[in-house]
Amino acid sequence: MKTNELIASCQNEWDGYIKHRFVVELGRGTLPKEVFRHYLEQDYLFLIQFARAYALAVYKSDNFVEMRKPLAALHSLINHETRLHVEYCNAWGLTEAEMMSIPEATGTVAYTRLVLDAGQSGSLTDLYTALAPCAVGYGHIGRWLAESPETVWEGNPYREWIETYSGEEYQSGVIDSIAQLDGLLAEISDNSLNAGRIRKVFRSATCMEIAFWEQGYDAMK
Repeated sequence: MKTNELIASCQNEWDGYIKHRFVVELGRGTLPKEVFRHYLEQDYLFLIQFARAYALAVYKSDNFVEMRKPLAALHSLINHETRLHVEYCNAWGLTEAEMMSIPEATGTVAYTRLVLDAGQSGSLTDLYTALAPCAVGYGHIGRWLAESPETVWEGNPYREWIETYSGEEYQSGVIDSIAQLDGLLAEISDNSLNAGRIRKVFRSATCMEIAFWEQGYDAMK
């Protein structure tokens, strides 16, 4: 089993995620700013739980070699990615103090707790599978937007977001994430009960990504 096979096992959901109207409108520059601000607020809270997931991955690892990968990801998330996210949010008029005081939306709670539950009740492979739709999916989205003839670059308020996830640094990280997950998945037989569980985890996390896009629209109703 490999990551691309997990994607193929829920292709309709995957396409619904990476080509969601949020993504399409973001690429065209027509995404309502209120929807994007809601996304930024919830993404900050999302990152807190993702940091906990990587800390859990350190705990679930069997040896120092396995520990180094999630520890490096945790360090980067807390000391680099979160700082960049806060700086980006500042440009949208959002302070870190404000975002810390905002309650988690239902979709944020459902998604992040699904990831943490997968790691707590399952194996390290379960945990990385639950993380994959975000880690890998944003790379697919960035590349798709960069290559789409419908993407507007000039005057697009979301251009920096697109450039971040289509950029070489993020795309390189996606390659590493896929290689790591592929290494874990290689130990699972395609027809085993474990394979069925892993596919279910991946599909559920992908559906949660769709719900995460949607909740910004729901907040406007």
